[in-house]
Amino acid sequence: MTASGGIASWADSAARLVAVAAGRMPADLVVRGGRWVNVYSGEIIPGTDVAVAAGRFAFVGPSATHAIGPDTQVIEAEGRFLVPGLCDAHMHVESGMVTATEFARAVIPHGTTTMFVDPHEIANVLGLPGVRLLHDEAMTLPVNMFVQMPGCVPSAPGLEQAGAAIGPAEVAEAMGWPNIIGLGEMMNFPGVVAGDPAMLGEIAATQRAGKVVGGHYASPDLGLPFHAYAAGGPADDHEGTRPEDAVARVRQGMRAMLRLGSAWYDVAAQVRAVTEGGLDPRNVVLCTDDSHSGTLVEDGHMDRVVRHAIAQGLRPVTAIQMATLNTAQHFGLERELGSIAPGRRADLFLSSDLARLPVEVVIGRGVVLARDGALAVEVPPYAYPASARDTVRLGRAVRAVDFSVPAPAGVESVACNVIGVVENQAPTRALVRRLPCRNGRVEADAAQDVCHVAVVERHRGTGTVSNGFVSGFGYTGSCAVASTVAHDSHHVLVVGTSREAMAAAVNRLAEVGGGICVMRDGRELALVELPIAGLMSDERAEVVARKAGRLVAAMAECGCGLNNAVMQHSLLALVVIPELRISDIGLVDVRRFQPVPVVLGA
Repeated sequence: MTASGGIASWADSAARLVAVAAGRMPADLVVRGGRWVNVYSGEIIPGTDVAVAAGRFAFVGPSATHAIGPDTQVIEAEGRFLVPGLCDAHMHVESGMVTATEFARAVIPHGTTTMFVDPHEIANVLGLPGVRLLHDEAMTLPVNMFVQMPGCVPSAPGLEQAGAAIGPAEVAEAMGWPNIIGLGEMMNFPGVVAGDPAMLGEIAATQRAGKVVGGHYASPDLGLPFHAYAAGGPADDHEGTRPEDAVARVRQGMRAMLRLGSAWYDVAAQVRAVTEGGLDPRNVVLCTDDSHSGTLVEDGHMDRVVRHAIAQGLRPVTAIQMATLNTAQHFGLERELGSIAPGRRADLFLSSDLARLPVEVVIGRGVVLARDGALAVEVPPYAYPASARDTVRLGRAVRAVDFSVPAPAGVESVACNVIGVVENQAPTRALVRRLPCRNGRVEADAAQDVCHVAVVERHRGTGTVSNGFVSGFGYTGSCAVASTVAHDSHHVLVVGTSREAMAAAVNRLAEVGGGICVMRDGRELALVELPIAGLMSDERAEVVARKAGRLVAAMAECGCGLNNAVMQHSLLALVVIPELRISDIGLVDVRRFQPVPVVLGA
């Protein structure tokens, strides 16, 4: 069986739904004898049957015998829980290193039937046409993938140069597309706080269209800047890391989005605002933000997030509400999604344990999509055009000397600004380390866990290389890791202990059209090819996950012990999250939003 996208509207289905509920027509599908997880009432209701017609719930009650005809498919729930299909409130497909189709294939068996995706990664490479590519692909899927129009391309104008630019005119145009649900995360929070006309213009265009504005306030300051940001219109925020962050957002009328991605573990701290502080959970939603392909295939998706939230002390029904009804209400889709109730899209899964949440049968739009962790339908691959490929344009092959930081004359060591990686969190620390100098260059220092880091411009072939230093990866020996996944402008980002290894890794990515490469002692340890915009593979998710597994092992072989170091690596250039980052224009202090020198002085 082949699954395809699309579902008739409620208006076009209403007559049949009413007829099935009244017993005048048979249902397409009936699930019998389940325990109904009712996210409206907070109850678990045993002995419940569900009847489905035209891809929507027609009847939910104690017996659907009246809806069973000769051609009705009947599934025996056998007392298992009937759980609404899970919703990811904020995520980036590109972080999985796969296409939207492959992402869906990976997460459907985990009970995810709705995603709200912000494709600002591909937007930074290909601009508005790239957003349209992913938008159109999403509409072919057998599950719900709504697209948020990226609003911060580049994320920090003046501090980085992306491959494209998006402004109010592009946002206004996209608001008329059929699958655009709102504006993506407004990462340029200093611009909003300062009243930047472009940022406020994008927000205004979204609100005029009656759609949701995504937030991104990546600062611990809950004083006047936070209040100014809230006044700017964002309806949600996923950058909180503390209980007080969740409280502040909800009090200002935002939804607090708590994320558990491959590298971001922000649920445990913030959910205490609910479990210990008594915060009303109706305005709290769960999301992943960024999920590595290995995480998707091996550990799960929103089912993983819900299980984790339950483990932190949430009632199972409350955790499920945060990943279903709360999300649907936030995006104005309560009558379409987020619950098992008449008229809604027939998205649910069967589970035998509400705390462990095994996902045993997944139904999307009334079709059985997966059983026991395996897809039950074919989801055909999506063909990306040639215009989305060959996007790594260096202009020239890089050399080892390109990765040099000049040292002041006649000194043996200098004080330097160094990016400090914080495990399992997006923020970095601004460190100062004294580094040795040799032959007129500042050197990395393994004894202090300090490596070289550089950004190589790859959109226009300018040959520009900006250099700095980073601490926290633990690399030893002669090694380098290079990636064209470098949030958000996605130049080539390389970290290494050896300039020669750095050059080899960067040039290798230019050969294959983008990806992630690990070099050690003159040989290639791992390579994940990402030919679509330098961000996504055109291979199956399982294949990419295996390659990503080898990548993680190779990084560990180089001495890295960080959890999900790939994600930590990719965010070193994200110049909208404090404290210190590197972009194609140099080192950036994100606390003050201004460039800073690498070398402070002798």
